[in-house]
Amino acid sequence: MPAKVLSGKLLSARIKDELKHEVAQLESKGITPGLAVVIVGNDPASRVYVNSKKKACEEIGIYSEEYALPEDATQMDLVNLITSLNQKKDIDGILVQLPLPKHINEEEVINTINPKKDVDAFHPVNVGKIMIGNYDFLPCTPAGVMELIKESGIEIAGKECVVVGRSNIVGKPQSMLLLHEHGTVTICHSRTKNIKEVCRKADILVAAVGKANFITADMVKPGAVVIDVGINRLEDTKKLVGDVDFDNVAEIAGAITPVPGGVGPMTIAMLMRNTVKAVQL
Repeated sequence: MPAKVLSGKLLSARIKDELKHEVAQLESKGITPGLAVVIVGNDPASRVYVNSKKKACEEIGIYSEEYALPEDATQMDLVNLITSLNQKKDIDGILVQLPLPKHINEEEVINTINPKKDVDAFHPVNVGKIMIGNYDFLPCTPAGVMELIKESGIEIAGKECVVVGRSNIVGKPQSMLLLHEHGTVTICHSRTKNIKEVCRKADILVAAVGKANFITADMVKPGAVVIDVGINRLEDTKKLVGDVDFDNVAEIAGAITPVPGGVGPMTIAMLMRNTVKAVQL
């Protein structure tokens, strides 16, 4: 029996509807949540993400501002902009679209954002709070993954969870969130030996490695929940695919997320949730 497909499109629409009601209640008290999105340079993928974030803000009723800096903007330009946004009363959340051009120090930029406005949850203060389980914000993609796992109906507690990838944006925080829900977590990366055997033990498998079709059917335990965080464009066909060989894995898994339409829409829904939460902070 093929896997249940976990639609991020449907789930994110439901979450956005709930947020729309919350924003309407805030509006009735004279409060409008505000999000500032900063983009540097003209990376086409970043532009697509920024546009979809602005569209989500409009749908929900969040006020948004975009700051587009040229490719040759300096570190100082960006730091000064963020410092002024930290002071802005009508801006509750600040998001700097990554990756930044090579000449800019990403770490310094993230450290400049006021942790209470850091809706991406990348500031060391917020990362530390996630580590100890006492957080204001969750990073948007891992938080979206958790919602999708809950939607699959599987209980995380006591399950074997394998996260493939150890980035600061997805892999590491993802493993912490699974741990907070009492999963037994293994992280795989480029130096992991016997990666196939490790993945096959997983009741919940999260692929966040950035390699097209990396997870094949022989790496998946029958009935496992498979969450695909990857977005890769194939060179020859220009088709968007994930890190999981969807067609073949779907024959074995119990539940699986598609690409596109799986984790992607959830990331944006969680960003909106963080922005509404930032108002309360």
